Amino acid sequence: MFHILSINPGSTSTKIAVFEDEQMLFTRNIKHYVAELSQFDQPMDQLEYRRQLVIDTLKQMEVPFNFNAVIGRGGLAKPVESGVYEVNERMLELTRNALHQHACDLGCLIAYDIAKAIPGCLPLIADPGVVDELSPLAKISGSPLLPRYCIWHALNQKAIARRYARDIGKRYEDLNLIICHLGGGISIAAHEHGRAIDANNALGGEGPFSPERAGSLPVADLIRLCFSGKYTMEQLIKNVTTETGLRAHLGTNDVKEILQRIDQGDQHAQLILDAMLFHTAKAIASEAAVLYGKVDAILLTGGIAYSDYVVNKLKERLDFLAPVITYPGENEMQAMSNNALAVLRGELKTKEYH
Repeated sequence: MFHILSINPGSTSTKIAVFEDEQMLFTRNIKHYVAELSQFDQPMDQLEYRRQLVIDTLKQMEVPFNFNAVIGRGGLAKPVESGVYEVNERMLELTRNALHQHACDLGCLIAYDIAKAIPGCLPLIADPGVVDELSPLAKISGSPLLPRYCIWHALNQKAIARRYARDIGKRYEDLNLIICHLGGGISIAAHEHGRAIDANNALGGEGPFSPERAGSLPVADLIRLCFSGKYTMEQLIKNVTTETGLRAHLGTNDVKEILQRIDQGDQHAQLILDAMLFHTAKAIASEAAVLYGKVDAILLTGGIAYSDYVVNKLKERLDFLAPVITYPGENEMQAMSNNALAVLRGELKTKEYH
């Protein structure tokens, strides 16, 4: 039997799970409060703080450190092919100095530090958010100065695509799918025969707005705002990536709370949430053109996909395109562990990170 530790650092929490082969033995969601994180200027500064919390939590639960692999959520350092990568010095170096930093970058660093203390243990990542399978056409924007690139929920989308294929008795590589991850950020990708040939940058200002991100904005107005003198570059980047969307309009990024407000008659809350779903449906439908209208299914995933209100609103606008199937939740802990297990069993080979 193989023992695997999965580590998934997010904006306000670090999730960990321990597996014995396919079976999850233990999981914890370690919450990080604003007051705790405010002492750190950048996500990378949180490394020691989060690593120690992971170690302390495992010790408190009396989990033995006998892992065959420790797999972290992949970071945003540079575009890579889909697959499983063994963490190496090059990955660590590029991650520490990445231009776009997110808490997920800490996954490979924490995994490496824990694994190196265990003889024979593999430090791994799988399908980081910068997996790049885009069509050459998708990378061209209206300005040669600003080529398109994607930051998306590759790990979950790939895992859900394969799960759906298994459920219907087909191969992922034989299907055309549009997958939408509904979380703190919203990523939408067109999967053509096993490759995501188009996807939005869910962190860098593309696609629909989300619970805490701005999505696409009016470009000329954004430029004027940048030169208004009211904000620094760092303030604006933080604003559009963590402090806009539902949070800016309604003071919260919690969709459950917003739905409760709607139930109590808050028409403004309904207007804003419905607007987010309007733009989400529009972005999903646009990917049908990328696939020449040949769409086998639209898959909805992520934490917000637990909401019947959200799913029904999207289905109303999208049922005409293809069957809309829901796989709620992030599914990332199991997806990471499954990738690590496939490597340990020799079913997958790790790729070298250059």
